[in-house]
Amino acid sequence: MVAEISDHGGTASFIHVNAGSVEDNEALVTFALDAYGRLDYAVNNAGLGAPPHKLAEIDDAAFNRAIDVTLRGTFYGLRAQLAHMNERGSGAIVNIASIGGLRPSRLLSPYISAKHGVVGMTQTAALDYAAEGIRVNAVAPGPIRTAALESLPADRLREEEGKVPLQRLGEPGDIAEAVAWLLSDEAAFVTGVVLPLDGGASLT
Repeated sequence: MVAEISDHGGTASFIHVNAGSVEDNEALVTFALDAYGRLDYAVNNAGLGAPPHKLAEIDDAAFNRAIDVTLRGTFYGLRAQLAHMNERGSGAIVNIASIGGLRPSRLLSPYISAKHGVVGMTQTAALDYAAEGIRVNAVAPGPIRTAALESLPADRLREEEGKVPLQRLGEPGDIAEAVAWLLSDEAAFVTGVVLPLDGGASLT
């Protein structure tokens, strides 16, 4: 990705981070400051779930991993980013939630719990830092054409598409465009929003 951005005239840097690590999240902000001198925008986009099971069948390790990466990872990232932005008195952050953070889904308790937490954390942070000129929003993707989703059998993929009123899967670019808008000055009066990006799936 760094090479692709560079080939198109942009500037990018890479650092390997464990989203569930306090130290790594703090190091990421320091890395950005060292490389670019300031931090204006941030996106927290780490998350994972667990194999589908009824709640009583879920073991501690599976639940804790989903919480550690998806919820704690977002918390650690937000905390490190907001500490710097608060000193500057400006900034915008977008967290990647999910339509699973807006409604329940069978057999996915770890993922649903973590994403509901991301939604609540986003809106609370938006209230906490609005007076400091910092905006915090989230997007809530539905089924997106990722490598993981495309690994499903063809009939399952068609089934997922059929659940979407727009009758297609979302593309990564659909999410990127919305995130870019929420970070931009065009969304200067938008904070605490959780924007569904699901082709209407959350309406059904």
